[in-house]
Amino acid sequence: MKRVFLIVLDSFGIGAMPDAPAFGDIGVNTLGTVAGSPRFCVPNLKKLGLFNIDGVDCGEKEAEPLARIARMTELSAGKDTTIGHWEIAGVCSKEPLPVYPQGFPEEVLSAFSRETGRGVLCNAPYSGTEVIKDFGEEHVRTGKLIVYTSADSVFQIAAHEDVVPVEELYEYCRTARRILTGRHGVGRVIARPFTGEAGSYVRTPRRHDFSLKPPAVTMLDMLKEAGKSVIAVGKIYDIFAGQGITEHVYTSGNAEGIEKTLMYLDREFEGLCFINLVDYDMLYGHRNDIDGYAAALTAFDRRLPEIMEKMREDDILMLTADHGCDPGYTVSTDHSREYTPFLMYGKKIRQGNLGTRETFADIGATVLQYFGIRPDFDGKGML
Repeated sequence: MKRVFLIVLDSFGIGAMPDAPAFGDIGVNTLGTVAGSPRFCVPNLKKLGLFNIDGVDCGEKEAEPLARIARMTELSAGKDTTIGHWEIAGVCSKEPLPVYPQGFPEEVLSAFSRETGRGVLCNAPYSGTEVIKDFGEEHVRTGKLIVYTSADSVFQIAAHEDVVPVEELYEYCRTARRILTGRHGVGRVIARPFTGEAGSYVRTPRRHDFSLKPPAVTMLDMLKEAGKSVIAVGKIYDIFAGQGITEHVYTSGNAEGIEKTLMYLDREFEGLCFINLVDYDMLYGHRNDIDGYAAALTAFDRRLPEIMEKMREDDILMLTADHGCDPGYTVSTDHSREYTPFLMYGKKIRQGNLGTRETFADIGATVLQYFGIRPDFDGKGML
């Protein structure tokens, strides 16, 4: 029973790509930033070879890394969650998804208001915590929905759970998803429920993403077609709009994501368990919280031996990321255009440094290679 556990450490970049300045990112390096924190301690990632990856100039190199390692280059024209995960699964996005630095056009908002029966507040790029602070009271008073975006291709809707029940908010997001197609086809529509009183509003864990469907066949589709299990943990199901997935479970954060991974390590299946650990990005990267990011990586590192000990003879563990989000980069709080790490470990995996790869799609090709499936996309297996 062959199994692959592919864990995406969301936003764990390892240094700026050559074209980073074109994306507004000068000198970004997520790993380099968090490695300077006193709360950063990752001896198990070190043993696997994290600090041996090309271009990584922090940390102490391992004499004999346990994993096969590589530095991954994003070929797609973007630096967001959707595009990063799609490329890992074999879909390269040559055109960037639309972004709205001036807010959404009237044609979108009028259609949205007409179908939901509610007005709109904000309509600008905004921090998720600040937007409910600034517009929460008016939303509670009027019932208008807080619509905002970021540097990413997202249409976000915030609403107080006492004003708009969560299931109703999800339905509004489905409405927005139907409207936002074609040239306005944003990568994700995101429900952002919150609770609390004026001056102390807090977002709840009932966030939900409504993504575009991948525009081409992915690694997930090919595995499912071959009769393999494709298990999605965390927001993977949402990122791929459920396409190519046979089973899924949502999580409230990294800790639960790790627990679900350990649970599936004890389960009988043949195929892929695809996990996203979102806290690095959502809680720390976007909030410029260097110590929090470092502590979250340290917490994962402490659980890594449990994951490795549960692995069977034919299991493969892959660790990677979908983009960067340097918490020390104060020019913005958005994702950063960075290389990502690739660490592949298994009892039958030969160690070695595969240098710098041309595309994230090599990861998807490697998963398929392990199951004897020829990829229907550009990507080279790394086994």
